[in-house]
Amino acid sequence: MKRTVAQACRVLANAGLAEDILGHVSLRTGPGTMLVRCRGPREEGLLFTLDEDIRQVGLDGGGADLEDWSAPQELPIHAEILRTRPDVDAVVHCHPPSVLAAALAGVQLRPIFGAYNIPAARMALDGIPIYPRKVLVRTTQLGRELVDAMGQAPVCVLAGHGIVTVGSGEYAVEQAVVRALNLDVLARINVEQARLGARAADLTPEDIAELPDLGSSFNDLNLWRHHIARLRLAGLDLG
Repeated sequence: MKRTVAQACRVLANAGLAEDILGHVSLRTGPGTMLVRCRGPREEGLLFTLDEDIRQVGLDGGGADLEDWSAPQELPIHAEILRTRPDVDAVVHCHPPSVLAAALAGVQLRPIFGAYNIPAARMALDGIPIYPRKVLVRTTQLGRELVDAMGQAPVCVLAGHGIVTVGSGEYAVEQAVVRALNLDVLARINVEQARLGARAADLTPEDIAELPDLGSSFNDLNLWRHHIARLRLAGLDLG
């Protein structure tokens, strides 16, 4: 489990969604515990996350497993989502520049493409909640505000900040990471068409009806394996 969380951090960084030392991934391990990417004594950023950087902590951020590592300041993002939503097993928080640019420019993440990326299109069709405060979510109260804004959605935009995505089940981490990747695609395309001065039309009901759900194995696991292969090609895979 630690290896999967560590690989998730590397995938996000290699894809440009976590540019330096900021961002974290967590995985529920019990009713009140999680594995989470922590900051160690030789911190080098998410792209170089090691298994040893993944530590088990309680929802309050404490735990004997921490040793010389420190839990993220924004642990309440993970703790309050896991506390409030029993359906969620993994949480990703990162800072895609595309989503930041869209939120600051007021560019809506609309369903303007279809088969190019069906999961991203469906994400836009379902609507993407926004947490409007541009703050470090480092208290329980702020974490609860974020949870309230997110509702039961699988993703949330943090205005002037970044994103949160969640995953569930056996491949929860992989699903949360792929949702972050798809949200980045959605934002990049919407920002680019806005930059070009375009106003692309939303998907029509007829086209929506022709966009099948290809299933989690195709949508999540295949894309996950692709990004692990990209890490391997770059010499960044943990094995």
